[in-house]
Amino acid sequence: MAKNVAIFGLLFSLLVFVPSQISAEESEGKEFVLTLDNTNFHDTISKHDFIVVEFYAPWCGHCKKLAPEYEKAASILSSHETPIVLAKVDANEEKNRDLASEYDVKGFPTIKILRNGGKNVQEYKGPREADGIVEYLKKQSGPASTEIKSADEASAFIGENKVVIIGVFPKFSGEEFNNFTALAEKLRSDYDFGHTLEAKHLPKGESSVSGPVVRLFKPFDELFVDSKEFDVEALEKFIEESSIPVVTIFNNEPSNHPFVVKFFNTPNAKAMLFINFTAEGAESFKSKYRETAELYKQQGISFLIGDVESSQGAFQYFGLKEDQVPLIIIQHNDGKKFFKPNLVPDHLATWLKAYKDGNVAPFVKSEPIPETNNEPVKVVVGETLQDIVFNSGKNVLLEFYAPWCGHCKQLAPILDEVAVSLQKDADVVIAKLDATANDIPSDTFEVQGYPTLYFRSASGKISQYDGGRTKEDIIEFIEKNKDKPAAAQQEVEQPKAAAQQEVEQPKDEL
Repeated sequence: MAKNVAIFGLLFSLLVFVPSQISAEESEGKEFVLTLDNTNFHDTISKHDFIVVEFYAPWCGHCKKLAPEYEKAASILSSHETPIVLAKVDANEEKNRDLASEYDVKGFPTIKILRNGGKNVQEYKGPREADGIVEYLKKQSGPASTEIKSADEASAFIGENKVVIIGVFPKFSGEEFNNFTALAEKLRSDYDFGHTLEAKHLPKGESSVSGPVVRLFKPFDELFVDSKEFDVEALEKFIEESSIPVVTIFNNEPSNHPFVVKFFNTPNAKAMLFINFTAEGAESFKSKYRETAELYKQQGISFLIGDVESSQGAFQYFGLKEDQVPLIIIQHNDGKKFFKPNLVPDHLATWLKAYKDGNVAPFVKSEPIPETNNEPVKVVVGETLQDIVFNSGKNVLLEFYAPWCGHCKQLAPILDEVAVSLQKDADVVIAKLDATANDIPSDTFEVQGYPTLYFRSASGKISQYDGGRTKEDIIEFIEKNKDKPAAAQQEVEQPKAAAQQEVEQPKDEL
């Protein structure tokens, strides 16, 4: 969970949602979006072969921006040749929480496409403005794969900025065609699928190729790749691997954003190079980086290059500074990171090799270590977490907080009182860590909200504190759960062990 939160936190920092403006007149009048709740949801869904449902929260800013666009799209789609129904559920209401859980709603807004009376569920992955919603849902409600009958149709269908998969078949029947259409149905929310009887209609390739063959078109790298493997699982793997660029580009171009999303959703380690795209030497960096990516792309690493101007969200998330550019950072899915600032092109391959050989130490995002740390509640940063919490041999109550959090501000004076009350106990430490500015080991602490408190006893037992937020409650918990420091415990146990050994040592017979 913590791993996913980290990745999605970065994505939301990177991706920008900008809705188009809608006049007040368009948003007034009849409501075309159905309002569903736990009393009518399943009954309504069961009556539709195709219905779209938004799970929202009234306080969510993105939901508020989406609302007029969603309503306008619902109005337009209600007049479609085959009307398409759009609905919404307030997932923040207690009575609808089970619905949100059933449909795996982890953020707002979440939009699902439900087919065949709700038997098939897919994520909505289309635009967030009205016209884009309409066009996307028209495609989604039609056949999973579109027949292409001419070169003009092929050119219009393929376009310039997206991944498109087209199957060439001698006839629209048989195992290969059936497997292709089954996969098209499964992946239709991610890609556009087409099929044709004539390879000569297709651009960018040998027109005499005979089917059955699957040709994947893409706006990067070699522009198209072919596969004659029609096992569904193998074909899906081919599409997923072929639709990610060797180097994903992150800049202000919206057409690149879908590939950025795919980059972060891969299970691979993620290498990210940040440079100034307009600076002298940028092209040399891009060229060297691509050469390096080609060498390592089959070794569990995906590669992205980001323009500093477009990457401020990433810099904030990772705790990076612009004077460290050009820089490279590699993130593992467990949160571990590796970092090299002020890089030069010729050192890229050398550093990547050192990383692969295990010769690069992990990077920890950290605030500066405080010059003085004399307040009752001790300040912990990323670089002192091990020393203060794990290696001190003391009982430590650690608060993970956010500077903007109201509940944290209310708790702060109470923790001060606790620390003052226990300051004569040298075996106890009350500490705090700004979780927005320092890395947290996700395999040890699960922090999903603020404040979160953990207690680590002197003997190493870790437990989350979920008790009352009064001074008395916290002190009672500490007194009940604290241990003697490891060093003191060892001093006590050593004489005991020596005495026991002396008693048990067998005597020589005279």
